[in-house]
Amino acid sequence: MRPIKVVALVLGCFSALIGIALLFASAFLSWGYFVQRDGGESTLPPEEFRTSSSALVSDNFDIFDSADSLDVLGVDNLGYVTLGATSRDPGTDVFVGIGPTEQVLGYLDDVAHARIDEVSFNPFRVNYDEVPGDRAASPPADEQFWSSSAAGPGAQELSWNLRDGSWTAVVMNADASPAVAVDLQLGAHLEFLGALTLAVLGAAVVFLLVGVPLIIIGAVAIGRHHAPPASTTATDPEWSGASGPRPVASAPYPTTLTGVIDQPLSRGLWLVKWLLLIPHYIVLVFLGVAFFVTTVASGFAILFSGRYPRGLFEFNVGVLRWAWRVQFYGYSALGTDRYPPFTLRRSDYPADFTVEYPEELSRGLVLVKWWLLAIPHYFVLALLAGGWYAGFYDADGDVTRPYLFSSLLGLLVLIVGLSLLFRNRYPNGLGDFIMGINRWAFRVAAYVALMRDEYPPFRLDQGPQEPNFDPVLPAPTEPDAGGHSDVNVDAVAGTSRSE
Repeated sequence: MRPIKVVALVLGCFSALIGIALLFASAFLSWGYFVQRDGGESTLPPEEFRTSSSALVSDNFDIFDSADSLDVLGVDNLGYVTLGATSRDPGTDVFVGIGPTEQVLGYLDDVAHARIDEVSFNPFRVNYDEVPGDRAASPPADEQFWSSSAAGPGAQELSWNLRDGSWTAVVMNADASPAVAVDLQLGAHLEFLGALTLAVLGAAVVFLLVGVPLIIIGAVAIGRHHAPPASTTATDPEWSGASGPRPVASAPYPTTLTGVIDQPLSRGLWLVKWLLLIPHYIVLVFLGVAFFVTTVASGFAILFSGRYPRGLFEFNVGVLRWAWRVQFYGYSALGTDRYPPFTLRRSDYPADFTVEYPEELSRGLVLVKWWLLAIPHYFVLALLAGGWYAGFYDADGDVTRPYLFSSLLGLLVLIVGLSLLFRNRYPNGLGDFIMGINRWAFRVAAYVALMRDEYPPFRLDQGPQEPNFDPVLPAPTEPDAGGHSDVNVDAVAGTSRSE
């Protein structure tokens, strides 16, 4: 295989990644545009801010208002922001203002105030950087440097046109007394948002138009190069047929996932496998982008021809095979200490995945099987191999920081890791159950990736290899000088290495 095809795939993945990121950015920008159209504005929910000092101060925000940039976007101004403040104490007047940063800092020099350092939502949290001071501030409304301000009882709101310079927002009690407690709400109307949305969307289309063809060209070439050679089957010495090997039994599903637990395994290697697998994770990010693009392209091919392009099929199977090896070595099984190979091909690695190539696929199913028909499996796999989410409530009934719990598969693999660490053994029977969960997940992955039309069964077929199935093995290559070939038949067939 020519290196230029690999280069095309890598460059295509880079370009497609940028295009996809810009596509999501344009979707976010378009949402903001439609929210604020017809003169409206985007607003954040009101939240409580308080300090025992004399003022709440925002971080500095720098704006560069370039006339040339505005002309390119076709707008006359940047837009405006609104800042509303309501005192938590009904008897206290509130002041809110925006002014040049340098003059605001001079006004608050040696005045105790709180700078809003970090704000997060869902749940709402705010961190303050308390700045000490001994001087009492003068009433803020008496100052003349404010670009926009509002003061008085009840709810106060300012509207400020965005302009170039460095600016700071300040919220105080109108009499500059300490102990500020207010509900604040920020809003914005950006005139350039529509034009910026179109510009980002256009850039996304350009990157995708460059990246997608490069990915398909590279994937087809790599898939053809990695297509399996002539196959051989396990033979039975008692088979008395007319000629050739004995027939292969039907698999319960036309995918084959194997994983033979190695014995013995290291006590502590599993603690650092996340670090050792970083190179594979990086490669799989790019392969994942290519997998998504080639699956979509194959979907259109199936829709119009009823066939999955063979080169793309072999490439996508190879990506799933690579991912399964990494998962078997890592935290979906902890089944081996042998480092996964960097290849899409089948090999003598103790974990393998294959899919039977379909000669014909349903044109109609391609439209619904990856989302509608697979929904029941998504629910089951969310419990077996997904993540469990939970949030905790404080005494006031507000949601505190959320916590992410592991799936059932994660808990089982954790038990395996602890058993290896303290007992130096893989728990009996647990590996078979873990293999069953992974086998279910990869059957569904092949189905939603449009590789097969047969609906995945709702069952855990446990064990190192597919039940009641004699796997078709790739023909071994010529042995090297030491008598070794690329394929270890025992490993692929699922024969245990040692006990």
